[in-house]
Amino acid sequence: MAIALETTSDDQRREEIRTLLASGLETEVFPRGDSHDEVQSIIARLKQAGDDLKAKLVIAGFTDHTVEHGGIEQPCETCMYYLVHRRYCELPELDCPVEPEWSCRLWRI
Repeated sequence: MAIALETTSDDQRREEIRTLLASGLETEVFPRGDSHDEVQSIIARLKQAGDDLKAKLVIAGFTDHTVEHGGIEQPCETCMYYLVHRRYCELPELDCPVEPEWSCRLWRI
């Protein structure tokens, strides 16, 4: 039963994120987190955002489509933090459900 509740919660949160992104929310897509220092700076800001979903989406540079950077497509589904079976980003500072084709600037392989 806990799995069903978790899935419902993930689905609801994913829909909330989808709605925010579709409404024209401007996020910080660039610069991408290409260096250790850039990643740490973004993560520090995410920690400061706490539970503010909208702020986290902006800071993380979320998009509802795949971003190409440096000739490499960077969808969530190819990121090391992506949990395929759950469609979820397990990066502790984000910790949110995502769609495979979405992207954020903390993408890592």
